[in-house]
Amino acid sequence: MKLNIAALCFSLFFVFSLSGQENNSTMDFYQFKEKSLDGKEIGMQDYKGKVVLIVNTASKCGFTPQYEGLEKLYSTYKDKGLVILGFPCNQFAGQEPGSAEEISKFCTLKYGVTFPMFSKLEVNGKDADPLYKYLKKALPGTITNEIKWNFTKFLLDKTGKPIKRYAPTTKPEDITADIEKLLL
Repeated sequence: MKLNIAALCFSLFFVFSLSGQENNSTMDFYQFKEKSLDGKEIGMQDYKGKVVLIVNTASKCGFTPQYEGLEKLYSTYKDKGLVILGFPCNQFAGQEPGSAEEISKFCTLKYGVTFPMFSKLEVNGKDADPLYKYLKKALPGTITNEIKWNFTKFLLDKTGKPIKRYAPTTKPEDITADIEKLLL
């Protein structure tokens, strides 16, 4: 009996001690704020009512040509309610070493990117951006929740709910049907 009471007390202590920690399950996409490539703070609430595709990007990656497909998706569906948000990341083999200005210039000149691009961030580890912690918790990956490489994609519906996670190998055009369903 004493053991059961001790176990119950420990369990209650453990639960209450966790209550002050950030709980991403109660977070919502619209609570996050990120800095654009030009340093402006942008609240994700600016994208309320839109279908959102979030992508961690890199300029020197084998998947970098996906910028072209992402821009095509954006130009095709932006007037119907799609927004693509690009988040440069240098965590994978140093494939995004440039400054914000260099990234912006590369994306614009090489791929004609017009969708919103944000400041470089980390997607994994102790310094992972809170938005990516939230996305990884909401849509766990295969084997681990960590982002495996550049151009991992997260699709969110018009209410900001994360719906589907795509591997870096998934080409933007292969997401079209999922986007169209959410735009209805």
